[in-house]
Amino acid sequence: MALKQLRATGGLWMNYRSTNVYIDPGPGAIVRIRASRDDFEPARLDGIILTHKHMDHANDVNILIETMAEGGFKKRGTLFCPEDAITEDPVVLNFARNYLENVVFLKEGGEYTLGDISFRTPVRHRHPVETYGLLFDLNTTIGLISDTRYFPELGGHYRAENLIINVLRLKPIENHEIVDHLALDDVEELLQDVRPANAILTHFGMHIVKNKPALLAKKLSKATGVNVIAGRDGMKWEF
Repeated sequence: MALKQLRATGGLWMNYRSTNVYIDPGPGAIVRIRASRDDFEPARLDGIILTHKHMDHANDVNILIETMAEGGFKKRGTLFCPEDAITEDPVVLNFARNYLENVVFLKEGGEYTLGDISFRTPVRHRHPVETYGLLFDLNTTIGLISDTRYFPELGGHYRAENLIINVLRLKPIENHEIVDHLALDDVEELLQDVRPANAILTHFGMHIVKNKPALLAKKLSKATGVNVIAGRDGMKWEF
């Protein structure tokens, strides 16, 4: 998807009360923000969260930091990221770091607050680079399960009313590092375990797109009893 752009790969904008955070600004993030019909202004961002440093999640992080800092004229904003996004083969460049007020490294079991938004990183995921999902404690609980290979304890770390789940594949592939991502079978098992009220699926691979995500979500809803929604470009979800 990141290479062909058949679906957008720009990440998520979260607004809660007076706080704005951008999550995983992948390729096209800044373009999608500027093209949006909503009142999104990067200079009003309070922070950016990288769940991990892969390009489909972090490609636009430097330009978004610079835009948040109004071209570097205002030192502002907090970046939350795994340590290897900066120290090992870094994706956040030195010039952009100088524009930030704070850099906070994510850790397993970490708890964080930025303005009105509080969130946790309950467990390190099974992925080739340091990766964390997010668990937000707001007027409702929202879990964001970022890229990971499935493991039996995963659902226990994301007990939430609402789940946003990155699902890449129709079927799992064993022993192949590049596809350390969830498949639809894994998602069904997670939903049966966690039993959220709502689940939003995103981060689709080519095979899921070709098999019509909305139809696949409907089948999952029927199988699990959970309200499953297939993410769409430009989709807005109010919680």
